[in-house]
Amino acid sequence: MKKRKISSILLTVVGIILSAAFFLMIEFPQGFEVYFRREYYNQFGPLAISLELLIAGYYLFIGHKKTNFALALFGFTALLDPIFNQIGLFDSIMPFYGTITIAICGLLSLWLAFANPFELKRLSLFVAIISLVLGVVIELFFNYPT
Repeated sequence: MKKRKISSILLTVVGIILSAAFFLMIEFPQGFEVYFRREYYNQFGPLAISLELLIAGYYLFIGHKKTNFALALFGFTALLDPIFNQIGLFDSIMPFYGTITIAICGLLSLWLAFANPFELKRLSLFVAIISLVLGVVIELFFNYPT
């Protein structure tokens, strides 16, 4: 119980710090038509990933039954960003410090989700595949060029 709370607080604090940093990077343009361009929505990708981390950390703290799904979804999304960037699918706007931090937290989250050390609701194969597919969809939505 104590280790679960410490892990969840660590993930939540990292999620809050990264969310604040990524929110401050967002440029809010002047004019109405700019809000309908893809470039405007692409800048919300890092914020979406950090909010996934924040939600997963909160779920871990309260011991929610969907904790492992949230951890797996964040883990896949966090690791797919640098992978897709490296293979040239898109150019990620995630800063280097964010990529490293998110990747470390993503690996930890995937381990927590699949090893289930806190004996929360275990992930089924179907739910694990769904979390992977949703991670790909989130990454492509925020980063795929038009």
